[in-house]
Amino acid sequence: MLNHCGTSRIAGCQFTLFPMSDAFVEIILSTLEEVDTSKVWKQTDDVTTCIRGKQVHIFDVTKAIFLHAAKTGEHVAMSGTFSIGCPGDTAGDVYMDESNQLMNEPSSSNIQQQAGCKFSLYPLGREDYMDKIYQQIDWSKTTEVTVSHAHYATRLDGDVHDIFRVLQHSFEQVQAVVSHVTMSFTISANSPSQQTVKEN
Repeated sequence: MLNHCGTSRIAGCQFTLFPMSDAFVEIILSTLEEVDTSKVWKQTDDVTTCIRGKQVHIFDVTKAIFLHAAKTGEHVAMSGTFSIGCPGDTAGDVYMDESNQLMNEPSSSNIQQQAGCKFSLYPLGREDYMDKIYQQIDWSKTTEVTVSHAHYATRLDGDVHDIFRVLQHSFEQVQAVVSHVTMSFTISANSPSQQTVKEN
């Protein structure tokens, strides 16, 4: 049985944006106005926003939303899950015909923002899944981000563009050889506590 999703490799991300501010409504609405989502399928409810389409546009939109929210200077976090290869996921196939031109890179490329991120990569249905994970962790250590171990996750610290470059590369490399892949992440910027760790 093939685990390819529908007629194409449609990817998706389900995420929640958390502006830690009394002006959270304004931050969310202004962010959505600045980000071009025309090349992804999008649905928002009271819990999450889900976007689906080509991998390049899923990462472009997700990164842009976080950057435009974080540039306010308020403490902002985003938590979500990227996925590809989910059996039966075909409703958004129309967006797979979009070109690879990134709609948000021109407006977000000049936003410089430091952040911390924890992510976990899950190559599903493979006995050698840990090998695939370690390959991407080893590669991430050659990039501009600072990589460290965390319980049940890998931590990345650095510029948001570099962090998302690692996330996207890791996801793309693994999905090329594993049909069904998910990757959870939480990214935070402008936190007043920064990397302060409390243990009980």
